[in-house]
Amino acid sequence: MTDRLSARETLALVTDDSTFTELPYPVRESGPDGPLAWQGYDASRARAADRTGESESVVCGTATVGGTRAVLIAFEFGFLGGSLGERTGDRLESAYTYAREHRLPVVPLIATGGSRMQEGMIALTQLQRVARQSALTREAGLPQIAVLRDPTTGGGWATLGAGADVILALPGAQVGFAGSRVRPPDADPAAYTAEAQVAAGAADAIVEPEKLRETLGSWLRLLTTPWEGRAPVPVPLGVNDLPGTGWEAVQRARSPQRPRAECYLDAYFTHRLAISGDRCGGTDAGLLCGFGERAGRAVAFAAQAGTATRPAGYRTAARLIRLADRLGVPVLTLVDTPGAANDAAAEREGAGAAIADLFGAVASARVPVTTLLIGEGGSGGALALAAPGNTWATPDSYFSVIAPELATAILKRAPAETERTADQLRVRPEDLAGLGVIRTGPG
Repeated sequence: MTDRLSARETLALVTDDSTFTELPYPVRESGPDGPLAWQGYDASRARAADRTGESESVVCGTATVGGTRAVLIAFEFGFLGGSLGERTGDRLESAYTYAREHRLPVVPLIATGGSRMQEGMIALTQLQRVARQSALTREAGLPQIAVLRDPTTGGGWATLGAGADVILALPGAQVGFAGSRVRPPDADPAAYTAEAQVAAGAADAIVEPEKLRETLGSWLRLLTTPWEGRAPVPVPLGVNDLPGTGWEAVQRARSPQRPRAECYLDAYFTHRLAISGDRCGGTDAGLLCGFGERAGRAVAFAAQAGTATRPAGYRTAARLIRLADRLGVPVLTLVDTPGAANDAAAEREGAGAAIADLFGAVASARVPVTTLLIGEGGSGGALALAAPGNTWATPDSYFSVIAPELATAILKRAPAETERTADQLRVRPEDLAGLGVIRTGPG
């Protein structure tokens, strides 16, 4: 468990000095002890107000974070466990509406145990209100960046938290749908932590409190300042001369000395932040996704790192492309994989559906997608990340319908025929240009 800051202390931690202004909120009249006439509820609220200085479990307002103005929603856990009630829903709805009217991103700073029992089903239905407000804000093309504090459980996690575009978490925070008092007695407590959620692909990163303002500011800047037009094609970092044969092209692409995705991203961006996870229980370190800054503007990236891409990687890339599309940020993809992972685990994880989802995300993107083939282009597992009509290739790369060795085996040729098969497949960059698969000339 982390040290719990109050809502106001959390706002002071993340906002630029003297920029926070609390938003007005609706005043709801209700009968004694709330909608259920729960005996003692009014007294509990009064004690919570005296203890925290707040009149509800959320504080909503506007401020700048790293120079970018946003709507912030800070939960006060000391007020009835940060629980969501009808008046909480009123304030959340009002804050989201203000964000849409003024075209501002939304930053929920969550610390809640869930829905308020003293209001029964009225409290639980606030989750539907919150979900609708989040959906409307998403449709408006405005980013939502959640910060998971301790604890983030129940409906607050399942709406404001898990429903955000980017999910950051403080170290050691309890995070999970099940709160600490309702879990099975033999449940592993490590599964209900921020670290476990990041490992499972349900959250993007752990951020230390002292770095939270800087990290939030960077994310807000990246998600609100898109590059105008198509992302420029990266400059090739490896060899400059074209390969003489198809087999030479394959050997170059497989060389350990060839520049990989990290080198290209470092050269292309002055600053970048990663998203992680497919939100379905998986991550893939071999597919790097996120947003980067180039000449002061943002470009989204999805870059294969030379390994066989797993289903979680394809789903994460599809998530990245759809997010960039909603925010109007152009996308750069770097293709470099021997192919999709084809082991039994990959099939059980839905390899075909994940690849299909990525093909669909690229095909339906309204923002321009630019692709550079920087190494191996292994079949459909590589093509899924490539932009139709806007794919380029470096001199130390190749693209093939199938690996030359596998084509040789399928054709029942002797292994010595592999080099000839590579030539017949026409996998070199110049061959691909001649076939109209890739583009040449100025990028």
